[in-house]
Amino acid sequence: MADLKQFAEQLVNLTVKEVNDLATILKDEYGIEPAAAAVVVSGGPGDAAAAEEQTEFTVVLKEAGASKLAVVKAVKELTGLGLKEAKDLVDGAPANVKEGVSKDEAEGLKKSLEEAGAVVELK
Repeated sequence: MADLKQFAEQLVNLTVKEVNDLATILKDEYGIEPAAAAVVVSGGPGDAAAAEEQTEFTVVLKEAGASKLAVVKAVKELTGLGLKEAKDLVDGAPANVKEGVSKDEAEGLKKSLEEAGAVVELK
């Protein structure tokens, strides 16, 4: 039989188009359903680690809550926006307050906004 290590390397390096073509061949010529083939070629070893640990977060203001003025002040303070821009952001909820921030910063922003009365989500 062929060198299995070399064969495995070829499978891992397939493009999306090649994976789709392979799935079609497996189904048409060998009766193997594409869903079974998709599990085999779903991705490389780094995919699981990337899905487990997110490094950048987006802080999303879902709604201002009962105390809108306090939320506007908090957004202004936390983002450095002007009063009008902060008010527009709060009025436009759901809206991204900050994007691409670290986990610690995102949690700090969320805590501050929730203390002001906002409903916040991290993505």
